[in-house]
Amino acid sequence: MAEHDEGRTSELQPPPGWTLQGIRDVSGDQEAVVLSADRVVKWVASDGPDEAMDAEVVLGFHGLCIVKTVRDDDWYMGSLYEDGSIDCWTAYGELYEALRGL
Repeated sequence: MAEHDEGRTSELQPPPGWTLQGIRDVSGDQEAVVLSADRVVKWVASDGPDEAMDAEVVLGFHGLCIVKTVRDDDWYMGSLYEDGSIDCWTAYGELYEALRGL
């Protein structure tokens, strides 16, 4: 089973127009990875109730993530928890800006 999971991870691709090495270079994190978008993601930055988000792309940077949702073109930064869930608390208009914001 573990071999199958590792194979699926290697098939995950960075967003169009980006390479994994480009993401690592801009972010300064040489261990950045593309993660499965199949996880619980919430927007928690408002005063109201948390809002569920449908992730399209998830980039992992140790305890932080950058998420692109299916509903808009923004990139959301958040905390990655041990159970795989993500709480997002800020948004950027461009991936480059989000990577520099790490």
